[in-house]
Amino acid sequence: MGTVTATRYHDFCAGHRVHGQGGKCENLHGHNYRVHFDIRASEGFENTDDVGRVLDFSVIKSILCEWLEENWDHKMIIWEKDPMFAYIYDIDKTVVKVPFNPTAENMAGFLVEMVAPYLFKEAKIDCTLISCTIDETRKCSATYSKD
Repeated sequence: MGTVTATRYHDFCAGHRVHGQGGKCENLHGHNYRVHFDIRASEGFENTDDVGRVLDFSVIKSILCEWLEENWDHKMIIWEKDPMFAYIYDIDKTVVKVPFNPTAENMAGFLVEMVAPYLFKEAKIDCTLISCTIDETRKCSATYSKD
């Protein structure tokens, strides 16, 4: 029997810098990000809801897309160990401290391994974010998938 996956994407804008990159991405800059969420019911195809859905797209929006809006949209995302963090940190919550260097790869991994499991557990949703693709530009993206 095959598997079924629900996919939704969300766009947001944010700034970041990649500490140690060695090129212009070490400068503060921003992107119009597009994040693709791929979700699977925890028990596979047979565990879709009574109308055959993995998870209603509006629920994905209200949980994952809204998390992006509240936490990363129109923010400066900076690694807590970045030496520049101390110079740009402010108290009005426009700078977000994260526990990783904010590459697209690390951002996608954080969403899959940390954010989605917490949010789904809180909402009592029996699904798994199995992969996340983050487009930094129309030409460049990174995908993190659960093993």
